[in-house]
Amino acid sequence: MSLSRRHFMLLAASVASTTVLSTRSNADAAVLAENDPTARALGYKMDASKVDKTKFPKYQTGQTCANCQLYQGKPGSANGPCPTYGGKLVDAKGWCNAYVKKA
Repeated sequence: MSLSRRHFMLLAASVASTTVLSTRSNADAAVLAENDPTARALGYKMDASKVDKTKFPKYQTGQTCANCQLYQGKPGSANGPCPTYGGKLVDAKGWCNAYVKKA
């Protein structure tokens, strides 16, 4: 398959704009606050060690957003988007009752 220069330029521009827009949308995403109504309902804490274990007995030491299947942040990042909260950024060291262990 032979690409014309025009087709190549359109493809390159498309890939570049997609990359920029996806990076920008994560940078512009709101950080989830612990007092957000959904966060409160699910017991979200920015620091998993502060989870109320009597209120949320599902919590086990070592569980964090970073090792949750729902967490969409890059490995090693301080925070990342979570679909549970509409893509808002959650702290990698955080935890909530929607936690699902990564497979």
